[in-house]
Amino acid sequence: MSEPLQIEVTRGALVESLHRAHTVVADTAGDVLYAAGDPERVTFLRSSAKPLQCLAMVESGAVERFGFTDREVAVMCASHQGEPFHVSAVQSILRKIGLDEDALACGIHAPGHGPSAAALIRAGEAPRKVHNNCSGKHASMLTLCQHAGYDIHGYTAPGHPVQVRLRRVLAEMAGIAPEAVYVAVDGCDAPVFAIPLRNIARAFAQLAEPAGLAPERAAAARRISQAMRAHPEMVAGTGGFTTNLMGIAGDNVVSKSGAEGLFCAGALAQGWGIAARVEDGSARAHPVLVPELLAELGVITAQQRDGLRERHSDGVFNSAGVRVGKMRPRITPVDPTLSKAAGSR
Repeated sequence: MSEPLQIEVTRGALVESLHRAHTVVADTAGDVLYAAGDPERVTFLRSSAKPLQCLAMVESGAVERFGFTDREVAVMCASHQGEPFHVSAVQSILRKIGLDEDALACGIHAPGHGPSAAALIRAGEAPRKVHNNCSGKHASMLTLCQHAGYDIHGYTAPGHPVQVRLRRVLAEMAGIAPEAVYVAVDGCDAPVFAIPLRNIARAFAQLAEPAGLAPERAAAARRISQAMRAHPEMVAGTGGFTTNLMGIAGDNVVSKSGAEGLFCAGALAQGWGIAARVEDGSARAHPVLVPELLAELGVITAQQRDGLRERHSDGVFNSAGVRVGKMRPRITPVDPTLSKAAGSR
C-alpha cells in the first residue's frame, strides 16, 4: 500500500495541518489503475451514492411514466442547498407522483444556501422537509414505491422492498455481493452503504461508461449522467465545487461528493471511476486536490484545472480577508502510460 495523497495547509511558512486522501482509479471491470493509500478501505458512500441509488428508479420506467425532466432527475441525485429552484423541482416530483412533502422522511434543516436561508427568515417562514439537502433522493425513493406498488410507510427501513432493491443495484454496479454491503443509517434517516473504495470507483466507472451493462440499466445510467452534467446546479447548488467541476468539465466528468470527505467521479471517455476519501473527513481539501488529480490523470485539461482554481481559491484567509497561508496538494505521479492514454481522448 502506497502513502495516501496529501494536502498541506500552511500558515506563513509552516505546515499547520495535513489532510490525507486515500484515492483509487478503477475501470469498469474493477481493475485498479492508480491508487494512493488503501484501495480496499471500507468507506460509507454517504451522498455519493445518490446517482447509484437513483438508477433503480430510472431503470424501472418511472421517469417516462411520470414525465420527469432532466432537472428533476438531477435533483434526485443531489445534495442540494435548498435554493428556490431546488425546492420547486422536489415539489414538482411529489405532485407528479401524487404525494405531498409530508411523505418525506428526511427530516428538516435550513437551506445550506445562505441567501435562501436568510430569505426564509425575512419571510417569517420555517424550513420544511423540502429544504433538506436529501429531499430529492427521498422523492426518488417514493417515486419507485409509487411505481412498483410498494407501501410508502417505512420506506427508509433497511428491509423495505425499495431499500433492498437499491442495495442490490448498488452492489451490482460495484461488483460486490449485496450481503457484503455494510448498512447503517445516514443523516437523512435512509440506509447508508459502505463498501471498499475500489468498488466505489468501479461503480462510478460503470456510471460513466455503461456499455457493458444490461440495456435498461445502461440507458438509465446515461440518463442520470446526462441530467447531472447538463444541470450541475441542481446537484450541488450555486457555487458548489461539484457544480463548477461539471460546469467546466461536464463533457467528460460526472461527479458527486459525499459527507466525511468522500469525492467520486466518472470519466466518460476513459471509462474510469475515481474515488477519494479524505481521512479526517474534511471536504475543504476537494477543490484543491481534485483538479490537480484529474489533470494529472489527463481526465481534465490544464485549462479546465485553471478554471476551477479561479473559482475555488487555495488560500487560507483570516476574518479580515488577509491571505495567511495556502493549501497545496502533493500528488503521487501517475504512470505516464496511463496519463498518455487519457490525454489522447
